[in-house]
Amino acid sequence: MAAVGGRTYGVLSPFVGGDYYGTIIAGANRAAVSGGDRVLALQALDPGSYTADRSGLPDYRRPVSWGRVAGLIVLTGAVHPSYVEGALAAGLPVVTVGHSVAGCSSVFADNSSGVRSAVGHLVGHGHERIAFAGHLAHQDIRERYESYGSALAGHGLTAPPDLVFDAGDNHESGGEAVADRLAAAGMPATAVVCGTDRNAIGLIRRLAEAGRTVPADLAVIGFDDIADAMYMRPSLSTVRQASDDIGAVAVALLSELAGVEGAAPVVRRVPTGLVTRDSCGCPPTGLPVTEDLTRYLFGQVCKLQATLDVQHLLGVELLGAHDHDPRELGWLKRTTAFAGCLGLWRDDAVPALDTELRVEGEYPAGHDVVGATMPVSEFPPPRLFELADGAAGEAVFVVPIRSAIRDWGVLAAVGQIQEATPPGSEMMNHSGALLAASLDRGAMVAALREQEQRLRDAALHDPLTGLPNRVLLADRLRQAGLRAARQAGHRFAVLLLDLNGFKAVNDSLGHAAGDVLLVEVARRLTGLLRESDTVARLGGDEFVVLLDGLPADGAETLVRDTIAARLTEPYLIDGGRVSVGVSIGVALSGEDGAGPDDLLRRADAAMYQAKQEARVRAGSSSGPSHPSTR
Repeated sequence: MAAVGGRTYGVLSPFVGGDYYGTIIAGANRAAVSGGDRVLALQALDPGSYTADRSGLPDYRRPVSWGRVAGLIVLTGAVHPSYVEGALAAGLPVVTVGHSVAGCSSVFADNSSGVRSAVGHLVGHGHERIAFAGHLAHQDIRERYESYGSALAGHGLTAPPDLVFDAGDNHESGGEAVADRLAAAGMPATAVVCGTDRNAIGLIRRLAEAGRTVPADLAVIGFDDIADAMYMRPSLSTVRQASDDIGAVAVALLSELAGVEGAAPVVRRVPTGLVTRDSCGCPPTGLPVTEDLTRYLFGQVCKLQATLDVQHLLGVELLGAHDHDPRELGWLKRTTAFAGCLGLWRDDAVPALDTELRVEGEYPAGHDVVGATMPVSEFPPPRLFELADGAAGEAVFVVPIRSAIRDWGVLAAVGQIQEATPPGSEMMNHSGALLAASLDRGAMVAALREQEQRLRDAALHDPLTGLPNRVLLADRLRQAGLRAARQAGHRFAVLLLDLNGFKAVNDSLGHAAGDVLLVEVARRLTGLLRESDTVARLGGDEFVVLLDGLPADGAETLVRDTIAARLTEPYLIDGGRVSVGVSIGVALSGEDGAGPDDLLRRADAAMYQAKQEARVRAGSSSGPSHPSTR
């Protein structure tokens, strides 16, 4: 592993892999490593996003890793200009790639020279009706369009509006839409310059589906020179931009700006060159076949197969039926990443602030970072940078963990920079999406279980006192009866309680005071009994005590007298003292084989007898026969 030191440069990108973004990041990494530095790749799009164009500008506002980096390289489509302005205000130098922001230096491909060469080449083939197709919302594409117009003018031609097509995105789908519009217009052009290779590939594919051939019906030149361009049929003529060189130039420029205050913004352009193949009308040259190229391509196939395997295993690991907590990051062993760290926001996190994260998981475990808190500007922990071997093409990646339901936090992982997959198909985007889905599912299951428990509690407990209700009491009585039947000598008792004078409290002090009295009675009863016993409220001022397992003969009488003494002690309600009486009936198991229902009836009869005896005693005494509420 290479020694760790120097500066860290953040590369903020819609995706952190793929044959465009990944190649830029790889070039930036190689340049950084050669200077003793390193890169940190930051994904701005929500994980699971399909394309950068269709997803729109990410809602990315937090200063992720600002405290860890010496500067930021911001790729086109990653963030709103206000984010860049905030980084500049915080003292971070920023270099943009493929777009301009006021006050920032920037790096572009030399769009002008490449497109001029493409137009000149088509004119040389005899074309005059040359169209342009591209996603004009992007500054890079607008520069290519402007160069197309000036190149035509240089050859004495014009760019009529009906030959300019906004593709709507930079992908195959945009090219397919352009092909449909060309066909609907009766093929008004004989050649077309496309803003990207993927636009060109989609256009050629749709034309072939319609029975048209390239270049006989339409000559096509793309821009980028992605790997697919050489191997498609017909092979695609294109303007090659060295994306890895763009990343390297961005790092070099950022290195120049780091530590320099007040430097004037500069623009660096990376050379491009026309690569002629079959689609422009040049004679076919066939594929360059060498042993080295064959081995390289076989290696790429193996990597792609490994990517498919990883995606399958991740789906099983994160979305399958198991008890593993995805926060623990054990599932990372299924991926090409070999270390990681997960930080989750507090529930009250505010997106625009330097919000605090709590580390909820690490991989591999055992480094004692779980439970640590840090502002998002200081994430990820330094240990991850120590594990990344930049010289071997490894880097630290950070992806947001966010779904349509919830913004969870951020995931950092150490692994190989992926340059061969289409943008968005790389491991970090896929992992982040599945992790967010797994966390969503876990939260949903927890909420359903909590709701189920609340419903169960509501069905089995008294809403005022929280005590078991008649339904739960019946179950507890049944269980006590079963234990008594199985275990010789196991006895239980049922005590039925009724408050004397409760109605007078309601009438004199109001129902709210009566409710307070009932809650306090429940609290006193619960405090007197064992955990194995049950206190239930049947309704009104009636309570039942189940003494499950009597330790000795006469224990129920002792409990009855203790309850009576405790419940007749004064209560403090609304600043006044309230006293009530209590009548208690007792029934014991084992008497004539009585069942739970019989015991309740016997306890009820005994309670009424006790109440009647209390009335007789009260009538023969000179004291008050109603509760005291002084």
